[in-house]
Amino acid sequence: MQISNNKILITGGASGIGLGLTERFVKENNTVIICGRRESALKEVSDKYPSVITKVCDLSNESEREALYQWIATEHSDLTVLVNNAGMQQWMSVSDEDFFERAKEEITLNIDAPVHLSSLFTKLPSLTAIINVTSGLSFVPFTKVPVYSATKAFFHSFTLSLRYLLQSKGIEVIEMIPPALNTDLGGKGLHDHAPPVSDFIDAVFDQMKHGKTELTFGFSEQMAKANPEELLAAFNKLNGI
Repeated sequence: MQISNNKILITGGASGIGLGLTERFVKENNTVIICGRRESALKEVSDKYPSVITKVCDLSNESEREALYQWIATEHSDLTVLVNNAGMQQWMSVSDEDFFERAKEEITLNIDAPVHLSSLFTKLPSLTAIINVTSGLSFVPFTKVPVYSATKAFFHSFTLSLRYLLQSKGIEVIEMIPPALNTDLGGKGLHDHAPPVSDFIDAVFDQMKHGKTELTFGFSEQMAKANPEELLAAFNKLNGI
């Protein structure tokens, strides 16, 4: 896709990878809209980047997803790019008392929301691209985040199908596959050891400029290219086996 002169909606665009994408897309001369649950976080971004348009939206709520689409279709019908970035990572075990309730929350935000939004936004005649943010854990699960890993494996598979299904509509589907990065995903301090978001953003924008549709970095690049034996070795190392 062209990386300039778009109108882009980034879900979860006020923090982590979403914020990194927001900042870079603004720098690349795009009109950026971000949505999220926390109005205070959205305001911090718009105060720093006055051109950014914000919308409070709880993507775990089906009716709010539909309202978001209707607002875009009415107020920003020239939207060209949807970035399905919002997600949740929960460190937990299947033996936890609240495991199933937390699992449902994760499945709703990580699977239901982007699948629903993809279905809705492909109705926009102006849409030219969808960017889905998956994970290196799409290929090899980290057992401390069992549901997160599984949702990202689903999202990776869905993205491959979506790319094929939208060819006839001329909508490009790009998969952005981050490794662990220094964000608060899963909880503060859990990823302090990981590479900075800025390094990942630089790498994937360079890949987009070269027309790539599978964007990887570090661990995720290794896993995307790994054979079954290498994936098993990575699983054992990642999970301390």
